[in-house]
Amino acid sequence: MKMGLVIKTFHIRDVAFGEKNEVDSAGLLTVNKDILADICSNEPLIEKIDIQIIKPHDHDRLTNAILDIFPISTKALGKIGEGITHTLTGVYVMLTGVDSGGMQLSRYGVSYGPLKEHLCFGRAGTPGRSDFIISFDVTLATGAGSTRPGPAAAHRACDTYCSLFRERMKKFNGSSCTERHDYNLIEKPGAKRIAIVKQVPGQGALFDTQLLPTEPSGFLGGRSIIDLGNVPVILTPNEYRDGALRAL
Repeated sequence: MKMGLVIKTFHIRDVAFGEKNEVDSAGLLTVNKDILADICSNEPLIEKIDIQIIKPHDHDRLTNAILDIFPISTKALGKIGEGITHTLTGVYVMLTGVDSGGMQLSRYGVSYGPLKEHLCFGRAGTPGRSDFIISFDVTLATGAGSTRPGPAAAHRACDTYCSLFRERMKKFNGSSCTERHDYNLIEKPGAKRIAIVKQVPGQGALFDTQLLPTEPSGFLGGRSIIDLGNVPVILTPNEYRDGALRAL
């Protein structure tokens, strides 16, 4: 039987540009652009990356196609679905993308254009209007968004960037968390067994799903539902709530 899951949240009160990717349990997160050149040099399909800090209520702006929005979380103990997870509240990462020819990535659904018109605020998994958003905008080589390696490179680059925050978050003192949520898997002999069936995309460059990454809501270490043959995969409730799925 797997152990229970504990999620400890740490609220971010301010996000600013700085000399390093730093985050502390007191609520300050700093974003550094200098390391983007190194990330791009390891991703031949990426031509450039731009990072912007979107402050609360500042959503009257244009954005490229939204590939994903996720919180920054890390495993302080155990693996996805068990142990202890540290996650930040008050800030989300928004991954967007376009190619150098102007083609929007994952363009079906039309999530590019005025941000305030394409982002549903305050839903499960989306930022509230009073949250900070770190916009990670990737420009791929012309035509690279039409095949699977292109969008995968964008997700991988973003995950590599977020890993710098995660390494610091692993060292947070858990007792200083803002909130703590305990999720225990309780067996009830004789009770009904309930399964939730969730259909996920697995069709190619514009639709893919990553399963069970190394870090919650991450990319690295995950497995594509396409590469698994689009077969059914069984996840525990705690794996699901701990970020076992990432839509590409």
